[in-house]
Amino acid sequence: MHYEASCADLVKILWHDGIGLSLYAKRLDRGRFIWPAAVDGAVAITAAQMGYLLEAIDWRNPQHTWRPQSAG
Repeated sequence: MHYEASCADLVKILWHDGIGLSLYAKRLDRGRFIWPAAVDGAVAITAAQMGYLLEAIDWRNPQHTWRPQSAG
């Protein structure tokens, strides 16, 4: 898995599953993604790191960051 970050609040993820290539994009409403610096626009990450990234958890200190309250 590779991701590209042009802004700290946006990630674009390219994932190849052996059959085809998928593009996934996520933008945070609040806060920013905290991740190692990209080299040539991409960083290879593990599945565990991908989970942290998608949950907006700082991989250096795994704790949940701000999340919106559920309606209701």
